[in-house]
Parts: sequence; structure tokens; C-alpha cells
Amino acid sequence: MLTTEEILKKVRELEIKSKKITTHLFTGEYHSAFKGKGMSFREVREYYAGDDVRFIDWNVSARFSHPFTKVFEEERELTVMLLIDTSASNLFGSVARQKKDLITEMAAVLTFSAISNNDKVGVIFFGDRVEKFIPPKKGRQHALYIVRELLTERTWPKGTNLDDAIRFFSHAVKQRSIAFILSDFLTEGYDDDLKVIGNKHDVIGVRVYDKLDRQLPDAGLLQVQDPESGQVKWIDSGNTMVRFNYHQHFMQQSENCKQFFRKAGAELLHVRTDEDYVKILQQFFIKRN
Repeated sequence: MLTTEEILKKVRELEIKSKKITTHLFTGEYHSAFKGKGMSFREVREYYAGDDVRFIDWNVSARFSHPFTKVFEEERELTVMLLIDTSASNLFGSVARQKKDLITEMAAVLTFSAISNNDKVGVIFFGDRVEKFIPPKKGRQHALYIVRELLTERTWPKGTNLDDAIRFFSHAVKQRSIAFILSDFLTEGYDDDLKVIGNKHDVIGVRVYDKLDRQLPDAGLLQVQDPESGQVKWIDSGNTMVRFNYHQHFMQQSENCKQFFRKAGAELLHVRTDEDYVKILQQFFIKRN
């Protein structure tokens, strides 16, 4: 358990790191990747050659006997919702960091990216049920509060109920939002509700995994425990067929997840615990532009 001093130190470190990433790498990319609510009228100015004639304000032009055009600007204010998986399977990590650490860091970066663009940010923490809801707001203090909660939210060992979290989000957030779901997606049965929110919101899944989730090492007889069910069993990792089946199970889960998001009209990113998530997010933002 972290002390208050350690939490404050980590919050500050994440703020500095996130702001550095946001400033140097995501400047413009985040802004361009997500569209606002539409265009709103800003002002009228004199018409110049090359301006779109469709926007000429004929009333003002007639009054001054000179062509004037309307100027519009994008209505920027967006709502970003982070759906954060706090189930026990995210405590796993064989290199660099645990899946939970990666999710926390990415969530912090997305939070500060949104706040720096004057967007609202909210969070839903979920394990086997929705554990906490932070309504979307703007501002640095709100961002720091979110990061503090990311660092201190406890992990729940009873399973993953993504379906429940998606339904909660659908009922709690009425305005169109950008929803990032950060999870290892070791669960099924959320595809129908994903389609529902995919029709209304801009949904992006970020699937976090470890290289040992994908490939079992040849290490002989191993005792393994499911962190969510608590079930313990022995497996022979030296058996080629055991390793093959383990890999196939991971690939099938990956394919299911990919199909669920595709059918929902949503996007899905895959990030491994030892990969540079900043590069993956940046490429994603640029691709959307």
C-alpha cells in the first residue's frame, strides 16, 4: 500500500511525464484525431478572393455595399470517458511492468491530452462490477484527481464484467463521447452492448497484454494460478502441444476481440507491456487524421 507521500510523488511524476508526451508528441495529433460537435458561427469579415462564396453574408454585404463572409470555427468541446479494467489479471507482467502499470500510464496520458485541449474527462473503474464512476469535468485539478484514483484504485480478484461497465457507461453518459476501454479483454459476452455504444459514441479499445499471455516458455512443469478465479493447476510447459494450445487460445481470444470491435464500428489497439505505447497512440492519432 502506497503512503500519501508516495502517491503524491507518483501523481507528480505522471503529470510531468504525461505533459511532456502531450506537448512534444501529441500536439495537434490528439486535436485532429477527434472531431468536435460541428461548426459554430464566430464572426463576419470582409470577403477576400478565394473565400467560399456559399458563406457570403448577403444582409451585411448589402448594408455596406461590399461583400462580407461568415467565419466559422469548430466546436471543440469533447467528452472523453476512460473505462478502466481493475480486475486481478492486470497484475501480471513478465518484463518491464505489469499490465496495470501500463493501463495507468496510458490513462494518465489520455487524461492530460484531453485536459490540455480543454475537453472533459471522466472514468469508470470496473472489475466484476462497476467499482467507481468519476463524472466528466475539465481542468488540471480534476486531471490530478483522476491520476490519484488510477494509482490507488484497488484490484478486484473476482473476474471481469466488461458488459456491466459498458451498460453503465451507456446509461450514465448521454452526450456523444470518445470512450477508451483499457483492458486485457480476458472476458466474453460484451459484444451486443459494445454495438449499442458503438452506434452512438466514438469507441476505442486498448487491449493490453504481456508476451507470456501469448507464448508459454519451455520451462518444464509449472504451477499456475488464475488470479481472478484463484484456481491452481500444474501444466507441462515442456510439452509442445501444451504450448501450441496455449498460443492458440490467446490467438482465438484476440480474433474474437477484433471481431467484436469491428462489428461495433469501433477501433482496437493492441499494446504489449514491453512496447512503446506512446508510438502506438501517436500512430493511431495520425492515422485518424
